[in-house]
Amino acid sequence: MIRGVTQTGRVRWRLLLLILVLAFIAAAGWFWRDFTRFAVTPLRISATGESVDIERGTSFKDIVHQLRGQGLTTSAPFYWRLLAERMHVAGRLHAGEYALTPGITPEQLLTQMAQGKVMHRDVTIVDGWTFRDVLQALAKADKLKHETTGLDDAAIMQKIGAPGEKPEGRFLPETYAYVKGDSDLDVLRRAHDAMDKTLAALWAQRDPKLPLNSPYDVLILASIVEKETGRADERPRIAGVFIRRLQMNMLLQTDPTVIYGMGSSYTGNIHKSDLTTDTPYNTYTRPGLPPTPIAMPGKPAIEAALHPASGDALYFVARGDGTHAFASTLDEQNRNVACYQLKRCR
Repeated sequence: MIRGVTQTGRVRWRLLLLILVLAFIAAAGWFWRDFTRFAVTPLRISATGESVDIERGTSFKDIVHQLRGQGLTTSAPFYWRLLAERMHVAGRLHAGEYALTPGITPEQLLTQMAQGKVMHRDVTIVDGWTFRDVLQALAKADKLKHETTGLDDAAIMQKIGAPGEKPEGRFLPETYAYVKGDSDLDVLRRAHDAMDKTLAALWAQRDPKLPLNSPYDVLILASIVEKETGRADERPRIAGVFIRRLQMNMLLQTDPTVIYGMGSSYTGNIHKSDLTTDTPYNTYTRPGLPPTPIAMPGKPAIEAALHPASGDALYFVARGDGTHAFASTLDEQNRNVACYQLKRCR
């Protein structure tokens, strides 16, 4: 009788154990499916351009808390820890700002953080901009530290390692990527270095007969060419006009330099009195090149200044459609001015 009870008890225990094992297997299977689903399910991103900014020294626990606080995930912190451990990245997440692109999953986000693929933004220096234009663009750049605020031009050039240089024309027009934590001085330093390298490479290939004594002279002439035309096919022709004028000791007589010399007094129109009012930049009253560039010349304008088109043209005038009419004599130039500026074509 006792023996029968014992056997019955054993059967019951075995049955209970089997039930527990099956329940554990089922629970483990459910957990693993749920965890796997979590790892590859896109985060809750409410708007394009959203990002997560992880400060230096933030613990893994606080990173997950931040993600939950931004409403990106409702999953248990344990899932995030388990995923990071499985990926072997729990202790290798980098601080920085990370882009939250639509469809990004927890697994992909942790991979980016482990690889330090922080979010990059762009700021563009446009061909023909002045230094003031560049500073204004940098001031508007999102997440860029503004360390130039309150500094004059000399102090800015000192800060970027170019003491004594005038800033105009010294920064290569290009698009520059930056990350959160970079400053406007960092961008200026890179743009200055890019211009130095570009100018040095192009100067080494110059026509030795040019009446340009230094790379800085090239920057000055290129900036004038840049402001005179945006047409690629006309840059070498316009550069050729100015080169021949320099060789013949003629006044350059270019309006963009006059406008630059007028500074804030320029309101959009240039008058005859402006052409006769002397400033260091008035090429109607002063011979040779102006003292500094008048804008940031792009690489094509620099190449045009170093490799001007041959010919005999000494004058040009805007046609009003973005192109210019070129002339080799003053009489021909006067006819072009009458036609295209005064609308008295004959």
